[in-house]
This record gives sequence, C-alpha cells and structure tokens, in this order.
Amino acid sequence: MEKDEIIESDNNQIEQQNEELVNQIVDDLTLFDDDLMSLVFDKNIPATQLVLRIIFNRAIEVISVKGQEELKNPLVGGRDITLDVHAIDVDGEEIDIEVQGDSEGAHVRRARFHSAMIDSRMLKEGDKFKILKDSYVIFIYKHDKFRKGYPIYRADRTVLETGEPLNDGSHIIYVNGAYKGNDAIGMLIKDFHAKSSKDMHYKELAAGVHHFKETEKGRDIVCESVKKYAEQYAEAESKKSAETSRIKTLAESVKTLMQNTSVTLDQAFSNLGISDSDRVIISKQLQK
Repeated sequence: MEKDEIIESDNNQIEQQNEELVNQIVDDLTLFDDDLMSLVFDKNIPATQLVLRIIFNRAIEVISVKGQEELKNPLVGGRDITLDVHAIDVDGEEIDIEVQGDSEGAHVRRARFHSAMIDSRMLKEGDKFKILKDSYVIFIYKHDKFRKGYPIYRADRTVLETGEPLNDGSHIIYVNGAYKGNDAIGMLIKDFHAKSSKDMHYKELAAGVHHFKETEKGRDIVCESVKKYAEQYAEAESKKSAETSRIKTLAESVKTLMQNTSVTLDQAFSNLGISDSDRVIISKQLQK
C-alpha cells in the first residue's frame, strides 16, 4: 500500500472514530445539557409554557422564546452572558431558564449577575423605575442545591427586620434536579433526565427531544453543535496552554534578571517591557 493510501486510510479511520464518538455523545444528551436544551426550547412556546406552568404552579402565556441568547455587558471588558433560554410573557416579564450540572455553574452569585443583566435592559432612558417588569432567573440544577429535599427553592428579597417581602419584582428560583416525586415537578425532572423521547411524560418536551435526537434532520443539527463545541473547547484549551507557557517564560526571565543584576521587581518588569496586566499575574506567581 502506497504512503498516500495509508495516510488516507488512517484519516478515514480517525474520522469514523470521531463520528462514532459524536453520535455516542448525542445519544447520552439530556435536557440537562444546555446545547440540547436550548435547541429544544428555542422558539418552542408550548414546551416553555409547560415548564413555567409547573414551576410557577399557575397559568402563563409566553409570547417569545429564544435559545442561547447573548446579553452584552455595556462596560468595556465587562463579562457577557449567554442565556440558555430567554422567555418573555404576555405581561412583559422576562424569564431566564438555565440548566446546570455542577455547583459552580449554579452559584447564587451567578444568579444575581444574570438577574442584574436582565434588569439592566428593561428600561429606556427617562423611564421611571416603577415600570420595571418582574424578572425571573430559574436554575434547573441537576442536584439538590440546598440539600433540604424540596422540589423547588424560591428566593425573593425580604426586609430582615420585619420579615415582609420587599416586592421589588426580582425572583430567583432553583429547581431540584434530584427530586424523585410522583407529582408534576417530579415528572418534569424525570423528563429532563431522559435520554429518549419514549421515556418522557410530557409530549411538549418529548416532541422536541424526538426531533433533535431521533430524526435525521434534527440529529444532524445537534451533531454539528457538539462538533463545534469540541472544536471551540480544544481551541480554548490550546490558547490557555500557550498563555500559561508565555507567563511562565516571562516569570523565569524576571527571576533570572533579578538574580543576575540585583534589580528590583519593578525594574525587572520595566527592563523587560512587561505589561501592567502581566505584572499582576507574574507578581502573584513569584510570591508562591
């Protein structure tokens, strides 16, 4: 076999293995995976209304749903966020639904930040604060965030001295993804854990999962999403490794210069032309 034929055969084998891996990942996806969840809920008003009706325990009419919507921070260098599902109801109230599998992703201060970012977009210049609509940040967390066994934890601001609600319209909700009750919320959680539409209770959710995992057209979309994520992750890791190596090299240069010439740390930074941001990082490393 010629060299080119061997290379082509090896490439084909690698490509086939990658395809098999992607398909296995897609097979294992559930609604707790934000890529699938965002696709299922994007523009899917019936599914969104179902989830919110169960969580809120009341009827709700949603007029807009977007998956993976990015909210830009107005500050230069400020942190942006991407909402898994961004819904708006008929009253103009805004709802962010996030799925999370790890505790850091479901940190209470992240919920606070999401709430602030959503609120900051609601008013136009000159609007009175009192017309600010209610906002909801909902984390459907794979585990029991507060370990008390409740299916849902609702966090609203209260006046500590009186115990009365502040009624500022800001609501943060955690859904216990480990809850196993036989009620509506329990069945909803089971659907979020299900890998197949055949194992789901609610047809509004099953239809979306069926399309994106069990039809050729929908599955192709999910496979491309998984591939794109893998490429972005690999690129990010490569950049992270390169940046770590760059900082390590600079730190070694600073240390060597200080040892050989007895200059101060600031003088070493200046002599080597190291930027202010790099100086902060290198200073911390040299203190270890």
